[in-house]
Amino acid sequence: MSSRFPLLEGVPSIQALVEDPQYAQVRAQFESHPGHQVPDVSVRPDAAPGPHGPVPVRVYNDGAGDGSRPCLVWMHGGAFMMGDLDMPEADWTSRELAKRADAVVVSVDYRLCQGGVHYPVPHDDVVAAVRWVRENASSLGIDQGKVCVGGASAGANLAAGAALKLRDADGQPPARLVFVYGVAHSVIPPMPDAHAALMREVPALLKFPPEATSFFNHNFLGGPLSTADGYAFPALADLRGLCPALVLNAEYDDLRTSGEAFAAALAAAGVDVRQVMVASMLHGFLNLPASIGPVGDALELIAETLRVPAGITG
Repeated sequence: MSSRFPLLEGVPSIQALVEDPQYAQVRAQFESHPGHQVPDVSVRPDAAPGPHGPVPVRVYNDGAGDGSRPCLVWMHGGAFMMGDLDMPEADWTSRELAKRADAVVVSVDYRLCQGGVHYPVPHDDVVAAVRWVRENASSLGIDQGKVCVGGASAGANLAAGAALKLRDADGQPPARLVFVYGVAHSVIPPMPDAHAALMREVPALLKFPPEATSFFNHNFLGGPLSTADGYAFPALADLRGLCPALVLNAEYDDLRTSGEAFAAALAAAGVDVRQVMVASMLHGFLNLPASIGPVGDALELIAETLRVPAGITG
């Protein structure tokens, strides 16, 4: 990926790269992976009822087996305001995990924080999707007790918030939480010097300076950061009694400090947590092919977590 950094020269922001048509060709070149093939699994659309209307979902690999398979309810990233079910972080990841773990994966098209939409709407969508999965465990061919939640970046935040809400409101946290290069804090903890030195190798467009994360988090909340609760930013929550968690962080990522601090807080609260730093990777590495070594290793760690019947450390 570092060989492609020159392509980004002149692009003003990551949002412009994603949304502005004049940078479509640059984005296509930057994200191009010729010859990459994703696993062939069954895919179908569905929808979960939610308090803000139906929540579209995409179901991977359902209906087969004896009803003992695990399920992962998965949320893509995009700073709470971008992303969709077709992005690799959603589609490729869902296919890979469905195949590797022999699991059903339900990818959630939660409402983005655009056009007046703010927290708790995306959070409510994710909670509704998990409840729908539990209620339809039989038709999905899964074990209701093996429903896990996970996500990447903003999706990891939403997954953790949903896990907390399901613990508190339903008395039934998910079986596991998968938190991949996520944001747990309304204000990202500062980087140590060694981490800051690494980040100097990364183009500005691929970094998350404080002004960027402040903007994204304000937009998510729709108000001051002081209004955040533990469902919006899980580092603020009482984490006791949460399900076992796998926390994956990218080495070259400003947001790694949030994931590391969240993992430490989980451990301090007595939660069974495993933290892994994925070496050499940038934020968003699940948008890359699984044939890249560290990406494939990370996917295999997640798949192992879904397959394990109880705690995940060891």
